[in-house]
Amino acid sequence: MLHPTSIISSKAKIGHNVKIGPYTIVHDNVIIGDNTTIDSHCEIGYPSPLADGSPLIIGHSSLIRSHSVFYEGSTFGERLTTGHRVTVREKTHAGKSFQIGTLGDIQGTCIIGDYVRLQSNIFIGQHAKLGDYIWIFPHVVLTNDPHPPSEIRMGVSIEDFAVIATMSTILPGVRIKKGALVAAHSCVRSDVEEDTVVAGSPAKFIFETSKLKLKDGSGDSAYPWRKHFHRGYPEEVVLEWLKEF
Repeated sequence: MLHPTSIISSKAKIGHNVKIGPYTIVHDNVIIGDNTTIDSHCEIGYPSPLADGSPLIIGHSSLIRSHSVFYEGSTFGERLTTGHRVTVREKTHAGKSFQIGTLGDIQGTCIIGDYVRLQSNIFIGQHAKLGDYIWIFPHVVLTNDPHPPSEIRMGVSIEDFAVIATMSTILPGVRIKKGALVAAHSCVRSDVEEDTVVAGSPAKFIFETSKLKLKDGSGDSAYPWRKHFHRGYPEEVVLEWLKEF
């Protein structure tokens, strides 16, 4: 269902059962998968010479909420979900079930894996590389310029299952390894080892993640979080996780 006030290019490729809301613009170089919903006042496939002619591809069963802008030249797997007023620049390539919270800003030329969860007001600088099953909480910034302003770009790298807590800043070129936890309000300027907790400004090693206990009276370890937190993940994915333990 295409709202009569929406502006849809005849060159765009629109799948079956796609819903496009009032005053949304869909430009030429766009491919939208089946069963996708795009709310009002969005701009989809915003033209950019930096896209090098590549289309914007939105996977099937996606939901893009109002006032969001997606540039051409990016690809998203199935079940992309956004909050409101999201901006995604060109050459962003994300896997399936990617979630972007309200006011998220992805500056492009980024690689993002499957089941990545970005909460609200997050800034992802260019050349960031994010693995699978990552959680990033509100007001986190991933930077890329080691001595701004310059033409040098050193993207942040975050590996599978890592968690970045609210209000943290990750400096250019830093690598957050698998299963690590960056505590709230941290400024991280050096690599974080696998399954460790860092905190502070500058962030320093605190202890292994396994030492953190769930605050539910059980006494069980809070990390690795995938041992006990499964909401929103397919059963087959959870079963694979549990084989590790």
